[in-house]
Amino acid sequence: MSLVVEVVRSGFVESRHQARMLTFDADGRPGETHGAVHVPASPRSSMKPLQALGMLRAGLRLDGELLALACGSHAGEPYHVDGVRKILAGAGLEEPALGCPEDYPEDRAVTERSRILMNCSGKHAAMLATCVVNDWPVTGYLDPAHPLQRAIRATVEELTGERVAASGVDGCGAPLFFVSMVGVARAFRAFPLAGEGSFERRIYQAMTAHPEWTSGTGRMEATLMRAVPGLMLKAGAEAFEAFALADGRVGVVKVEDGSRRARTPLTVAALRALGVDVDLPATPVMGGGRQVGELRVSAS
Repeated sequence: MSLVVEVVRSGFVESRHQARMLTFDADGRPGETHGAVHVPASPRSSMKPLQALGMLRAGLRLDGELLALACGSHAGEPYHVDGVRKILAGAGLEEPALGCPEDYPEDRAVTERSRILMNCSGKHAAMLATCVVNDWPVTGYLDPAHPLQRAIRATVEELTGERVAASGVDGCGAPLFFVSMVGVARAFRAFPLAGEGSFERRIYQAMTAHPEWTSGTGRMEATLMRAVPGLMLKAGAEAFEAFALADGRVGVVKVEDGSRRARTPLTVAALRALGVDVDLPATPVMGGGRQVGELRVSAS
């Protein structure tokens, strides 16, 4: 079945975004399925909880908001930057050790860029800390052959139940593993259903307790997580997003053209398909400073 996100302005559909969607119910049975969910996809930063799991298994010692930050794509707010510095300091390192590129935060008033402001710096700080714990080299930690990246890849393959179809380079420079949306759904389901005290459960608890640390104070990801108790959600670039609920219901969405504006309406539609009452207004379309339309999901 074809799935599109329509941009409706003044009653006229002016744009359409093709999309994929997959949901599993609490028993792990497929629900809504639209598009090629079994072919390799590019989950981008939606893989960060899996990467963090690989690091915890390798000896990383983080909890609470700092673990949420390691799983996050932060907005570069002051508390995010302070958190990254704490992770680095705990490993005896400083900002120059980060291998991610320099970037600006979401705050437009900030006109200087740095590595620590890059949205993936929390993950990179955690990667470095994992290297220190294991006496692995901190130089070259982004090389796919580095022990850290080999451990993360093994974790990805275990949780998704798939061999990595292909690998590449993410926007932050870290290895990117291509797996199917079915595999991502299977992996996300493992986090809330894991036993108390397990690494998976600690990640689930950290992300759901500290949603602003996984994204940002004004970001829609945090808004959704606050609106739906027990929701663990992680967005990725090119309009990928995956989520899990406390009882094991999961959803994965992907906008084919990578349009970020269509991602949240898709995720809300997936949540509602799973019976979740999401009390959020439709994404507005503005004209002349007022709402003249909305984004809506349509299946045919």
